[in-house]
Amino acid sequence: MPPSLLRTAVILALLSMVGPFAIDMFLPAMPQIAADFAVPETAVQNTITFYFLAFGVAQLIYGPWADMAGRKRPIYVGLIIFAIGSAAASVAGSIETLIAARFVQGLGGAAVMVVPRAIIRDMYTGPEATRLMALIMLVISVSPMLAPLAGAGVVALGGWRAVFAVLTGAALLCLSLAALAQPETLHPDKRVPVNLRALMAGARVLFRAPVFLGLTFIGAFGMASFFVFISFAPFVYVEEFGLTPTGFSLYFAVNALGFFGASQLAGPLSTRFGPQRVMLWGTIGFAGFTGLLLVFAFAGLAGLAVITACLFFGNAFMGLVIPTSMVIALDDHGDIAGLASSLGGTLQMLVGGVMVVIAGPFFDGTAQPMIAMIAICAWVALGLALITLRRVPSPA
Repeated sequence: MPPSLLRTAVILALLSMVGPFAIDMFLPAMPQIAADFAVPETAVQNTITFYFLAFGVAQLIYGPWADMAGRKRPIYVGLIIFAIGSAAASVAGSIETLIAARFVQGLGGAAVMVVPRAIIRDMYTGPEATRLMALIMLVISVSPMLAPLAGAGVVALGGWRAVFAVLTGAALLCLSLAALAQPETLHPDKRVPVNLRALMAGARVLFRAPVFLGLTFIGAFGMASFFVFISFAPFVYVEEFGLTPTGFSLYFAVNALGFFGASQLAGPLSTRFGPQRVMLWGTIGFAGFTGLLLVFAFAGLAGLAVITACLFFGNAFMGLVIPTSMVIALDDHGDIAGLASSLGGTLQMLVGGVMVVIAGPFFDGTAQPMIAMIAICAWVALGLALITLRRVPSPA
C-alpha cells in the first residue's frame, strides 16, 4: 500500500473519529445521567436523537460549503463548534440544557464526517477509494471498541461531566491536526460557486438519481440499526442483564469489532467479485442474522450470549455494505461530490434518528423491542438492495 494512501487514511480517520467518540464515549454515562437529573430513560435517549438530527441536517451546509471554499475551512469551523458544544455539555445544569449542548455538538461534528468523504473522492475512485474508506473505518474502529471503555474509566474517575471535558480537548487536538497535517485537496479551479439555484439544481439531480437514493437508503437503514442499538443497549445491558458500565463497554466492543473487522474485506472483495455482489451478500447476511435473533427473542431465548453472537455476525455483514454503498453512491457525481456526500449523510442520519424515535414508545427496558427494530432496519435494507443493485452498472 502506498505510504501516501496510508497517511491520508490515518489523518482522515482521526478527524472522523470526533463524531463517533461523542456518541460511544458517552454511552456508559447514560444511566448515571438519568439518575442525576431524575429523568426517564427516554429523556436521556433524546441526547442521542438530537445529536443525530443536528449531525444530519448540518451536513447539507458543510457539503456545498466544501465544494465552494475548499475542504479545510469547513473542518476548522466544525471542530470549533463541536468544542463549544462539548464545553457547554460539561456544565449543563438540566437535561434540557444537555440536549441543547448535544445538538450543538452534532452541528459541529457533521463537518468531520462529510468533508473527509469528499476528500476521498477528490483523490481516488473505484476499488482504491473503497480501500481508503475501509482503512478509515479500521482506524475509526478504535472508537466503538475503546471509547466506551475510556468513557467508563472517565466516568469512574470524574463523573459523566468529565466525558465532555475530554471531548473538548479532543476537538482542539483535531483542529491542530487539520491545520498542520491535512493538505487542501480541492484545487481552486474545481471549486463550485454555491448559490441557491446551483444548490437546488444539484439536489434535483441527486433526488432524480434512483441508484444514488437506493444506495444511500441501504446504508441509512444499516446505520439506523446501529443507532437503535446504541440508544437502547446501555439500559438493556445494565438493567436487564445487570452489567456494569465497564461490562457493557466490553460487550459493545465485541459487536463493533464484527462491523469494522469485516469492513476491511469490502475493498478486496469488491475488486474480486464486484461491489454489487458484495453488497447483496452483505444485506442478505445482515437480514439473516438479525431475523434469527428476532426469532430467538420471541421464543424467549435471547440471552446475552445469543444477542452478542447474532449482532456480531449481523454487524459483520453490515460492514461489507456501508463502505461499498458510500463509494458507489458518489461514483457518478464527482462534480458535486460535496453536495452528494452531505445529502447522503443527512438522509442517513435522519433515518437513524427517526427509527430511534419510532422505537422509543415501545421500549420497556427489555431487549425485545430493540431487537425487533434492528431486524426491521435490516430487512428494509435487504429489500432496497434487491431493487437497487440491478440498476448499478457493472464495472468494466
